[in-house]
Amino acid sequence: MSELEIENKIVNAAKSKFGDGLTDSKIERPRRVYLTFNKESILDGVSFLKKEFGGTHVSTITGLEAEESFEVLYHMATRPKGLGEIEIEVTVRVLLPKDNPTVTSITSVIPGAVLYEREVHDLVGINFEGHPGLTRLVLPDDWPDDLYPLRKEKDVHEVKKAYEESRK
Repeated sequence: MSELEIENKIVNAAKSKFGDGLTDSKIERPRRVYLTFNKESILDGVSFLKKEFGGTHVSTITGLEAEESFEVLYHMATRPKGLGEIEIEVTVRVLLPKDNPTVTSITSVIPGAVLYEREVHDLVGINFEGHPGLTRLVLPDDWPDDLYPLRKEKDVHEVKKAYEESRK
């Protein structure tokens, strides 16, 4: 198999299947692929990777605040058929508007994502529609519902002060 053949196969298959639902793709290096889906296609995109390329393991989910939007990055290890033990790391990315950071949960396709989505919800405030139990995971139970420590709207001192005031 030639260099980047499987990576190109993943990208081309996603482009063919999703058209405008796949907004960007990139092969950074061998065994490293990035696919950006619109939020309406994210669950189908993850399902497609699982079915077609053995993407059954989410190693982590990252939530972050960019300048214009929020981003959720699903880091998935795929093991395409016929390649033995070779894994391709595929990062599935979705951009969310700042005024409504909501995306469909992938837990119906990959149940192991349940804790990662709870963590991203806790720390960044991303809402995962259809999640089976989007409750606190890493923050204290008495943490204010509208205070997300990894958002840029408040610095660490403001977050600490807001939490302390909420406990009075």
